[in-house]
Amino acid sequence: MTINTRPGLRRSRHNRILAGVCGGLSEFFGINAFWFRLAFLIAFLPGGVPGIGLYLLAWLIIPKASQ
Repeated sequence: MTINTRPGLRRSRHNRILAGVCGGLSEFFGINAFWFRLAFLIAFLPGGVPGIGLYLLAWLIIPKASQ
């Protein structure tokens, strides 16, 4: 039996531009934050609602990282 030592999903305090959502996702999944930012930008292009809606939802749901 193995114990999962992976930290929980949190908004980043260091790798952030607006709210730390993409930085937190990048720390959680181990992928560069650029790719998450690009994905949100692409989701924003077809009218804005999908990208903004997903980002705001993630901002509300994902807790802020502790210091």
